[in-house]
Amino acid sequence: MGLEIMTDEAAAAPSPAAAAARVEIYPLCRYYFGARDVAAGGAGAGLETAADRALRLKANFAAHGLRTSVHGVLLVELFDHPHVLLLQVRNSSFLLPGGRLRPGEQDVQGLKRKLSTKLSVAGHQDDEDGDGDDEWQIGECIGMWWRSEFDAAPFPYLLPNARAPKECIKLFLIKLPVSRQFVVPRNMKLLAVPLSQIHDNAQVYGSIIAGIPNLLSKFSLNIISD
Repeated sequence: MGLEIMTDEAAAAPSPAAAAARVEIYPLCRYYFGARDVAAGGAGAGLETAADRALRLKANFAAHGLRTSVHGVLLVELFDHPHVLLLQVRNSSFLLPGGRLRPGEQDVQGLKRKLSTKLSVAGHQDDEDGDGDDEWQIGECIGMWWRSEFDAAPFPYLLPNARAPKECIKLFLIKLPVSRQFVVPRNMKLLAVPLSQIHDNAQVYGSIIAGIPNLLSKFSLNIISD
């Protein structure tokens, strides 16, 4: 099934099953964007080398076992085409908003906390006991990837020879409201990137982001025009 884009003039009312697979996408102009200072010790506040990251991941794995990361797929409309919101760090790498779960934390609770950390005014409160912004509507999990080693490329399935996978990465579809404010740390940019640009473009966006258009092919994308 290919990517289906529906307009407001779509004729017949959808069946319950079709309605469950229908995603409303609102224009980018309905959203407001701002920036805030990077909290001390917050994500991206300091430069971390690849060697430092490997040591940190090994220490976390020894203490807590399998690392689980959750990320949100947020869709908006621009030029009558669906775009996904990506964070760009230091004008180089692209990321989906989200991050690592705390030990024992549930997927939805952790993703709400991480989305608030990356995209809300009170993002500096990530280290507190709050659950994040309850207004985030977390949809279904649309994909999972596994990392067999700390520096290995992620695969959309668990490799047969992976005796102790190091990370599980989950993607959730986020249901955005008609309007919302996004506030990101000043060391990051929030970009709206067309699905046609990221499709099969792992060299620029990585295999996970490049696979998002395929994951969305089972949904009917209903673009709401102004």
